[in-house]
Amino acid sequence: MKLRATLIGFTAILMWSFLALFTAASGKMPPFQLSAVCFAIGSLPGLAVLVVNPSRLALLKQPAKVWITGISGLFGYHFLYFTALRNAPAVEAGLIAYLWPLLIVVGSALLPGERLRWYHLAGALAGLCGTFLIVGRNGIDFDGAYAVGYGAAFLCAFTWSGYSLLTRRFDAVSTDVVTGFCLATSILSLVCHLGLETTVWPATAFEWLAVAGLGLLPVGAAFYAWDHGVKNGDIQILGAASYAAPLLSTLILTLFGFAEPSWRIAAACLLVTGGAVLAARDMFRRKIQPAVAAE
Repeated sequence: MKLRATLIGFTAILMWSFLALFTAASGKMPPFQLSAVCFAIGSLPGLAVLVVNPSRLALLKQPAKVWITGISGLFGYHFLYFTALRNAPAVEAGLIAYLWPLLIVVGSALLPGERLRWYHLAGALAGLCGTFLIVGRNGIDFDGAYAVGYGAAFLCAFTWSGYSLLTRRFDAVSTDVVTGFCLATSILSLVCHLGLETTVWPATAFEWLAVAGLGLLPVGAAFYAWDHGVKNGDIQILGAASYAAPLLSTLILTLFGFAEPSWRIAAACLLVTGGAVLAARDMFRRKIQPAVAAE
């Protein structure tokens, strides 16, 4: 059960690795408008389930703390991420924002029934180093003039790690509730768009397909998979393995001609993969021991 849930959580990481490709192919739609459209699309699978099985609507009746945590996590993360990108260079802001996997691994020690081991931390740090090679491939230069952007990026990292850790405490809450989180995030993003941006729609069918892909996978199904994974799987392994997202994203961009291959990608591959394997040491041990006992 725990292994299956962890693997489901891994699929979220795989889907997030397509975020950059789909975003790059989606045209010039402003960030909050794109967020509003994609989260609306992301809510459709959950709404379809509720239409087919109306009895599941009862599962949406949750305490206020569940709704506050979910909406703050999804909308808060994207609001702060867009704010960081608007007020600081993308490289530095992205690197700071991607501290969240390390914060998840370290913070997991505070959860009931969890224990932080040296290899969890080492695996997360290896992933952070690999991410540094990818995100900082053109150099890092932290400038005090971008303090607002850097601050938003830090809050971004704490928001998503906090959401993931708090979600673990709501393990009895059905993943159906993510549908409500997506709808609320879409509405709040629309409000921000109307107040801050000029509406721009995709110009081609290809761009519309990219937007649909964003809504169905990285800004849709991924959140349902992540919710199930952090509630029922190994959150420490998922936290460390999350560093694979920027690596896989870079590999996908390279494959489709949006980036050039380099030694940094190879080195990052070793660091991220090695870190994930190290953090997953317990999982491999649990798989090997029953096999040895059976012999």
